[in-house]
Amino acid sequence: MDLATVIGRHRAALQGIVAALVAMVAFGAGRSMPGGDGPARLPRHLHRAVLRLLRPAESAARRLAVALACRLAWPPPVPHAPSSRPAPARVASGVLAFPLLDPLARWRRRRRRTAAVAPPRISVPGVGPRPVVPAWRPPLPDDPLDATRLGRRLAALAGVLDDLPGLARRFQRWQARRDRALAAGRSHRVGPLRGGRPPGGRLARHDPDAHRGRSVRDVDVILAHAHALAHHALTLRARGPDTS
Repeated sequence: MDLATVIGRHRAALQGIVAALVAMVAFGAGRSMPGGDGPARLPRHLHRAVLRLLRPAESAARRLAVALACRLAWPPPVPHAPSSRPAPARVASGVLAFPLLDPLARWRRRRRRTAAVAPPRISVPGVGPRPVVPAWRPPLPDDPLDATRLGRRLAALAGVLDDLPGLARRFQRWQARRDRALAAGRSHRVGPLRGGRPPGGRLARHDPDAHRGRSVRDVDVILAHAHALAHHALTLRARGPDTS
């Protein structure tokens, strides 16, 4: 099957997943989209359920753009032009840019911290009343969480899926900046994808003949295939043009 056809099929599937996530958020928040009229809140269990699908969908869209970049003609270098909008206006607009690179894995070991059951009680006997210690309870599934950033991430993902070639162009420009930095001896991140399993995915590799377990979702299959396509595209890019 042609690469453009495969990318188009996965893109349409990701758009359906994003539409389902937006409906979930709208149902839980009681409005059409979080981040509209004031902060939207979602129950903790619904917030976590959306994140479990949003992370692999973001990783798959990023890898589809990397795979698509190998098919697009490389544009001439364009000097960076500063935006005409002031920085406070760009921040106040609330627009969240879609991350072009995978977040790097944190290898530093975190120290395990035990949550305090109650704050310390400090009082002077005979001077004041004994402070009342509020009852502590663990986080509950129905606790409300702020969903403003979650809605912005959904909007950013929907935007790049509507214009996947634009994200591929961003990746080409990033590669050009990386090549210039490395040629000049400056430090720069080498690859856009981190090693190991892609963020949010449950499959280590793409195997269409493998049996799908109950824990494997459709987005995991899309992400595994997109991961293989992206690595193949990066390998072709590293080899350079075929002059044979």
